[in-house]
Amino acid sequence: MNREEKNKKLEELKKEVIICQRCPLYKTRHLPVVGEGDHDAEVMFIGEAPGFNEDRTGHPFWGAAGKIFDELLASIGVKREDIYICNILKCRPPNNRNPKVEEIKACVPFLDRQIEIIQPKILCTLGNFSTKYILEKFGLSDKIAGISQLHGQVFSSQSLFGSFKIMPLYHTAVATYNPNMKPILKKDFEILKELLLQEKII
Repeated sequence: MNREEKNKKLEELKKEVIICQRCPLYKTRHLPVVGEGDHDAEVMFIGEAPGFNEDRTGHPFWGAAGKIFDELLASIGVKREDIYICNILKCRPPNNRNPKVEEIKACVPFLDRQIEIIQPKILCTLGNFSTKYILEKFGLSDKIAGISQLHGQVFSSQSLFGSFKIMPLYHTAVATYNPNMKPILKKDFEILKELLLQEKII
């Protein structure tokens, strides 16, 4: 799929998300947060759901957690515009509560299409919800555990567009309420850097 086709398909998907009423979250959101970045990205980050700042701006990873995310990317020489970033849910759950099973079920077809269109070489899942969904989706259910056990590990999988890697990471929000987590996040991003070098992405 060439860049033009990808742009067209992702634009269509965005229009669908904007008018989506598959679950009740559309009633309480301000703006849906579809995803952004390079449509040819070789690395895709998948978070959980938009928070307060994301819901107001329509941009993923925008507030305090977004600043930490940008810092971590910079620490390994990667720019935000070179990756693609999105969430399991495209609308903010009230008070940033956890996504419900039925909300995830209603929303993940959008994520599935984003992965199919972008065809990344590495999927970085941020936190428990995206990690569980992606491991299940790509036949690695037996690997599912809490993010405190899985973070920094690398799994190989196959899809219709070829082989790729899955790397679970802590969600950067953890460092906003527990600064002691930052060195752990940095260490995981160093592992990611090794993987990017291995895959000749950087």
